[in-house]
Amino acid sequence: MFKVVLVMHDGENEYYRMNKVYFENMPVAGQYIYNSDGLAYRVEEVASFAGYVSEKGATTILVVHPVDKNEPVSDIYGLDIERDLDD
Repeated sequence: MFKVVLVMHDGENEYYRMNKVYFENMPVAGQYIYNSDGLAYRVEEVASFAGYVSEKGATTILVVHPVDKNEPVSDIYGLDIERDLDD
């Protein structure tokens, strides 16, 4: 598992920390992800910390921006997270 810090890029030069999350596979730039808030985001950049190892801290920053709510990816492709993904 990879622990990352999600950083929102909202606007011209506005960045703010969202939360720490885990991924089984490290996302890449251009990929869509779904956050625990149920919203879709597109990964802009992936920045890893060089020489940083910690059991509690994150090792990577993912810079993301929100996906427009009218895009199909915002509908989670018709899936209900609680029904279809949680076993």
